[in-house]
Amino acid sequence: MAFYCYMVLCANGGYYTGWTTDPIRRLKQHNAGVGARYTRMNGPCELSYVEEVADHIAALKREFEIKRLPHLKKVALCADETRNILASLMELNNSAEE
Repeated sequence: MAFYCYMVLCANGGYYTGWTTDPIRRLKQHNAGVGARYTRMNGPCELSYVEEVADHIAALKREFEIKRLPHLKKVALCADETRNILASLMELNNSAEE
């Protein structure tokens, strides 16, 4: 099973960071008002960053690291194509739906 750390960009311009085994499903949950209070109050959200990690413990540690970053570093992380696997994840998701 794969684990991911992710960031969603909320309507207020802030980032919410979390971890999941399915980033697409989790985004849908955030936008449906299920889960985090921050995204319920500041949605709708758009997936901005996805990083695959080794296991559940690594996901928790990475989530904590990302949450401690200042906003501009989070923006830079989202733009870092060497770490952000969002584009390839979306391609896989689109091809699976066809």
